[in-house]
Amino acid sequence: MKDKRILYVSSEVVPYLPETEISSMSFEAPRMVNQQGGQIRIFMPRYGNINERRHQLHEVIRLSGINLVVNDLDMPLIIKVASIPKERIQVYFIDNDEYFKRKATLTDEDGKLFSDNDERAIFFAKGVIETVKKLNWAPDVIHVHGWLASLLPVYLKEYYKDEPLFNESKIVTSVYNQSFNETLNKDLFNKIKFDNINDDAIEGLKEPTYTNLMKVAIDYSDALIVGSEEIPESLDTYIKASEKPVLEHKHKDEFGEAYTAFINNDVLS
Repeated sequence: MKDKRILYVSSEVVPYLPETEISSMSFEAPRMVNQQGGQIRIFMPRYGNINERRHQLHEVIRLSGINLVVNDLDMPLIIKVASIPKERIQVYFIDNDEYFKRKATLTDEDGKLFSDNDERAIFFAKGVIETVKKLNWAPDVIHVHGWLASLLPVYLKEYYKDEPLFNESKIVTSVYNQSFNETLNKDLFNKIKFDNINDDAIEGLKEPTYTNLMKVAIDYSDALIVGSEEIPESLDTYIKASEKPVLEHKHKDEFGEAYTAFINNDVLS
């Protein structure tokens, strides 16, 4: 992995949020690549329940200040950054007062999904890509974790298809069992269509369930990782039918070696 540039885009990362399969792997994989001499950037949303003082987040003025259009509305993009203690890994936080100021991640105190999670996902995908463009940092691999990050593959390969910085980038999506039972806002399809993304690319998002979000991410990824011991059967079948390189689920003690070989031999070869 030496000198390889890997961009990690995740809905959650420890130590900024509690430990889950996604947040743990979004820390462990980059840490391992970093130790192997790879170049790492991690992006996640700056939810309002992340303690900025404790984690020493600070705004990066030169990266902030642009507006992203979401469903015909201009939404200001704020970029904050912090370093994971002892690891010398920088984490970039995508922020916007309208979408991420509330003191919660994806659901309210009753466990109900926020009604604007669809727009938050669009904003997050665009915010990551625009910030990487500003950094002028061309990743070899973009590794996506979590359903809030799942629109990044389709945006990168449709909306940003003429962006030369990403010409050689390979997208890897990890598919987990960490899902939701409801649907996102039913207008998600039209909000993505507003960005002139082809109907055929997002047909499944007319019913924006967890499974359909992940299917679109699978369609636009170059390789896939099964991140949980068990995932929904329909996704398991869909992954197998995709005929893309797949790293099957590995326990923590086996993951490092398997992941390194997968990226080097299946994704980048």
